[in-house]
Amino acid sequence: MPTIAILGTLDSKGEEHAFLADRVHERGHTPLLIDVGTGSEPPFKPDYSRFDVAAAAGLDLAPLLQRHDRGECVIAMSQAAPLFIAQLAEAGTIDGVISLGGGGGTAIATAAMRALPIGFPKLMVSTLASGNTAHYMGCKDIVMMPSIVDVCGLNRLSRNLFTRAAGAICGMVEAKVDADAGKPLIVASMFGNTTTCINEAKAVLENAGYEVLVFHATGSGGRAMESLIESGLVTGVLDLTTTEWADEIVGATLSAGPSRMDAMSKARIPAVIAPGCVDMANFGARETVPDTFAERTFYQHNPQVTLMRTNAQECAAIGETIARKANANPAPVAILNPLQAVSEINGQGQPFYDPEADQALFEAIHAHAKVEVIDLDETINSQRFARACAEKLLELIERHR
Repeated sequence: MPTIAILGTLDSKGEEHAFLADRVHERGHTPLLIDVGTGSEPPFKPDYSRFDVAAAAGLDLAPLLQRHDRGECVIAMSQAAPLFIAQLAEAGTIDGVISLGGGGGTAIATAAMRALPIGFPKLMVSTLASGNTAHYMGCKDIVMMPSIVDVCGLNRLSRNLFTRAAGAICGMVEAKVDADAGKPLIVASMFGNTTTCINEAKAVLENAGYEVLVFHATGSGGRAMESLIESGLVTGVLDLTTTEWADEIVGATLSAGPSRMDAMSKARIPAVIAPGCVDMANFGARETVPDTFAERTFYQHNPQVTLMRTNAQECAAIGETIARKANANPAPVAILNPLQAVSEINGQGQPFYDPEADQALFEAIHAHAKVEVIDLDETINSQRFARACAEKLLELIERHR
């Protein structure tokens, strides 16, 4: 019988979560009530107490509760709940998770849901399920359902909505998914300035029997790719557009954060990496570029996007970072350098041509990389470079079997 975790602040929302548990049980599933509240004691004994949840993070909850600082408590539970829920999921104890909540409850429950892999059923019924929910969902497939009325007791409308929410999570758990269906997956990173390269490499990989999922390296795209890699569904990584590191190091707008390129190491899967489009950092319209960069070289991609050429110092830092991330992967990894141009506008005669910055990039990669590094006297969008990357990834995947 499938088990569904019902996660909530049971001190203030106990009645609602108990109602949800009854509806889940009526559908033939086992409800597992988990308390993440930090107020008064819940009106009934949950399957897992708030102290059980806190222990997952090594948190001594008693002193925290005595201070009666709600913000501090929500932050603490937002850190502990992901660890606890992830442990239950990894152990096969739960098959899905659902929660009801307002501001605090939504923050805690969605933090826990973001710790679960893509494809794991997760549903949040929230007073905040409207407008911008990006910070609650992150890059995970969390279903957010508006509660319409406040999650504050039961009434004619909330009973209707909560019953349907229970039906929704049960249906998600019941849905049969053939995890082995289809071709093995390879993920690839792409930008407009590396489209030609990825399209060529994609064709080679597809002809070899793989399905290639392409992610636009715009910060959110990189995070989404990382999330999918962590899910364990991916066989190989073709990370040829690592431009998000330029934005992270420069402080521009399309950073994917400091954990970019960590997922391949956690998943232990082969990867081919290139410093694609690291010659550019992204800003909005020209007037949004900070004055500190006034003397730099810019390229107006469109009225809403201004590209700034990374300098030698920044490129050296990017190259070191790429090498360090590659070194961390226990699976086979290779870095391929396109010495003639790392983007469409980086070659000789192009707006971002800067041999000194490019040399700093490639020297840093060679100085810090412990993985295989291959230099090709090509532009990143040449057919030869694209095919070399795809064929190298196929070689690494075969070696890793």
